Amino acid sequence: MKKPLWGSTYGELLEIVKEEGMPKFTAGQISDWMYRKNARSIEGMSNLSKKNRALLTESYSYIRKDPVNCSTSSDGTKKYLFETGGNFIEAAYIPDEPRATLCVSSQAGCRRQCRFCMTGKQGLQSNLTSGEILNQIYGIPEWENLTNLVFMGMGEPLDNTDEVLKSLEILTSEEGLAWSPKRITLSTVGILPGLERFLRESQCHLALSLHNPFSEERAEIMPVEKKYPLKEILHLIRRSDSFSRQRRFSVEYILFDGFNDDLRHARELVRILNGIKTRVNLIAFHPVEGLPWKGSPRSRMEEFQLELQRKGLTTTIRRSRGLDIQAACGLLSTLEQVKKKT
Repeated sequence: MKKPLWGSTYGELLEIVKEEGMPKFTAGQISDWMYRKNARSIEGMSNLSKKNRALLTESYSYIRKDPVNCSTSSDGTKKYLFETGGNFIEAAYIPDEPRATLCVSSQAGCRRQCRFCMTGKQGLQSNLTSGEILNQIYGIPEWENLTNLVFMGMGEPLDNTDEVLKSLEILTSEEGLAWSPKRITLSTVGILPGLERFLRESQCHLALSLHNPFSEERAEIMPVEKKYPLKEILHLIRRSDSFSRQRRFSVEYILFDGFNDDLRHARELVRILNGIKTRVNLIAFHPVEGLPWKGSPRSRMEEFQLELQRKGLTTTIRRSRGLDIQAACGLLSTLEQVKKKT
C-alpha cells in the first residue's frame, strides 16, 4: 500500500526525500505546495522535477477530498460534511467579522458518550489522520480567509493525541502554514495523559468542557469523570507553567434546565476555579430530537453569569449560531449515516 504524503510533517518529508534520493530542499518545496499553496495533486507541484513527481506518485498517496455537502444558515454559518472511510465528519465555518472560525472534527464519532451529545450516540468509528483533519481546513473555499481554528467538532481530540498534535505541528511550524498557536483552541473533556502531552508539546489555547462543578453530577452526563476526575484535571492545569499571555485557558459550560443552572452550581464553579486565570463561556443548549435535555431559560443564564461575574470570573454567554442548519455537533453526520443505511 502507498504511504500518505498529505498530512506529513516537515520532519517526515525530510525522511521521505532522503529515502527517495531527492535533494534535501525538496522537502521544503513539497511542504510549501501542500500547506501554503494547497496543491490538489502531486502532479501539480510544478517546481519538482518530472522524475521526482513520478517517484512520489509511485510510492505515496495524495488523497484530497471536497465536502460531500454544505448547508448554509441564515446567519452565515456553514456546515460542511466530509466522507472519510465510509463515515461522515463535520466542519463548521463561522464568520463573525473580523473573525472567521472553523470548527473541525478529530474523530468520526466519539467513545466518550456524553449524554447530551449526538456524536457520542454514534460511538467511535475511527480516529482521523492528520491528513483527514487538515483536509477539513484546506477542503473548504474559505480556507485562505480563516483567522481561527477550534478542535471542537466531532470526537475527543485527546483520544487521538498523536494525529491531533501532528496536525497542530503542521499548522504552526515555519515549514508548514506558520500560524500563531494563539489562533488555535483545543477543546477537551479532560483526558489526562493526552492533556499532559498537549500542555508539553503545544502552545495552542485550551478549553475544558466542564458542564457541572460537582463530580457526582458531572459523572451523570459525562462518564469520563469516573476515570479522569475534574479535581485531577484542574490540579494539572494549576501546576502547569504553560499558561501566559501566549496561551489562554477557558471553561465551556452548557446550561441545562434544572440540572446545573442554579446559584449552588455557580458558587461551586467559582470555588473550584479559584486561583486559575480563566474565562467561562456559558452555552445555550437547544433541544435535539432523541435527547431528554432542555436548555436553561435566558433569564437564568443571565443570573448565572451575573453570579460568576460578582465573584470575579470573566463570563460570557456564547451567541448561538447555525440553528436552522443543525449546526450542533453530530447532527448532520448522524442524519447522513441514517440515510446511507436506508
